[in-house]
Amino acid sequence: MRKSSPKLIKKSIEDTISSLGLSKKIEQYTAVELWPSVVGDRIAKVTVAERMNENKLFVHVTQAPWRNELTFLKKDIIKKINSAMGNTLVKDIIFR
Repeated sequence: MRKSSPKLIKKSIEDTISSLGLSKKIEQYTAVELWPSVVGDRIAKVTVAERMNENKLFVHVTQAPWRNELTFLKKDIIKKINSAMGNTLVKDIIFR
């Protein structure tokens, strides 16, 4: 009887996640979770990243003046998130 070589657990988990079609959802969840560390404490106190849908990150902003300010910072924030993710996952941010 021939034994197969042992697979690394990480590779097995990645293969299972991929076969279940969960890779993109996990990436989206990771982008939402990275929000506070990417934008810093000051912005994180007035915002909550809620979800991702079709490469758009939806962020709740508690104060209207901050919503306007963040609109001006949007491109830089997108670059920072994508850099932290290691790929171009976020293409737009919707501030609500």
